[in-house]
Amino acid sequence: MSAQHNTRGKLPLHWKMAIGFAAGLVLGLIIHASVGADAGWVNWITSHITQPAGTLFLRLIFMLVIPLLFSALVVGVSEMGDIRSLGRIGWRTLGYTVLISGIAVALGLLLVNWLKPGAGVDQVVAQQLLAESAGRAQAIVSSTHEQPGGLNMLLSIVPDNVVGAASNNEILGVMFFALMIGIGLVMTNTPATATFKRGIEGLFEVSMTLIGLVIRLAPYAVFCFMFNLAAQFGWDLLYRLGAYVGVVVLALALHMFVVYSLAVKVIAHRSPLGFFKGVQEAMLMAFSTASSNATLPTALRVAEDNLKLPNKVSRFVLTVGATANQNGTALFEGVTVLFLAQFFGVDLSLTQQLTVMFVCILGGIGTAGVPAGSLPVVALICGMVGVPPEGIGIILGVDRFLDMCRTTLNVTGDLMLATLVSEGEEDAPATAMDA
Repeated sequence: MSAQHNTRGKLPLHWKMAIGFAAGLVLGLIIHASVGADAGWVNWITSHITQPAGTLFLRLIFMLVIPLLFSALVVGVSEMGDIRSLGRIGWRTLGYTVLISGIAVALGLLLVNWLKPGAGVDQVVAQQLLAESAGRAQAIVSSTHEQPGGLNMLLSIVPDNVVGAASNNEILGVMFFALMIGIGLVMTNTPATATFKRGIEGLFEVSMTLIGLVIRLAPYAVFCFMFNLAAQFGWDLLYRLGAYVGVVVLALALHMFVVYSLAVKVIAHRSPLGFFKGVQEAMLMAFSTASSNATLPTALRVAEDNLKLPNKVSRFVLTVGATANQNGTALFEGVTVLFLAQFFGVDLSLTQQLTVMFVCILGGIGTAGVPAGSLPVVALICGMVGVPPEGIGIILGVDRFLDMCRTTLNVTGDLMLATLVSEGEEDAPATAMDA
């Protein structure tokens, strides 16, 4: 009984992160308003205490992100099943996943470029902070070289040495290699490949465990990040943060109620209103848990009882989708990277934005369906395009709420995907929701 009491008495991690966020923000704002960021003792604290602590947190994240992304993407693709036996179900699932995720990321990038939630920050202060953080970012991300353009960009996706690509943080090459391994596992059904897949799953589980340990340090890192940023930017930070949250929520809402509704109506020939009414229980569960994996049992029951989808489709699509169909996560990652680029005055070219879009689509396949599962991916993409990875400290304090919102979109998207794939299947019975 005492053990259960102690467990219940523990403060949840997201509340600890919120406290760290608020404490760092308030203290930083007080210092910014009273003595300013140029005071000698303030510089000493940021240089010798808060920045090293934040850098250590980011180093731990980057240490684990390559094995996490590689194993998650391999497992996510390999769970598409035996394409030879699944036939069009497997291919339609993969095709719709890439299509809808692409629309999600494109929508997010368009809104960020249009509304510019991170633009307008005092560029003198922004460049000063950017210059101070450049060395730390370089130590964390060993290669933040400019992304190649045109044909060279296409060729750079295929690595000639995957170990070298991993060591140079060429994430596109690593993800392409993981994609090929996953496809190979789908097409090669032997005892040896089954054993290999279990080994990759073991790497994924170990990576997730270690990421979970590192994330426990997040409240302290959030405090350090927010203290530094608030001391530098003052009240302008609050305004920009509110604008960022508004753009993310707007993009998620548009994708859910416009894109999903059109897909359900046009492709599945069902009533969007009936669809959302049928999945509302799963949406509520997703919002409260912020975990696609934790919502999976509810989503399976909703698909069978409310949407009347055939089990052979819903079980396959929803199980895969809990990891591999993360529309909300892909959208969130794209919006966040561009917001941070605007905030720090980093001008991303069209080629770099297309690179961000491509990585976010693959990241939506290879991101774990657990709370805060996308944060390592955001930090790594920032390093790819020259945005200071320390910038994730700005959004960590509000990430829990945004995580709940994007998880709701993810789970709804899984059920929408199952509805689309079920269209035309012989054992999919007609329902009252048919248009």
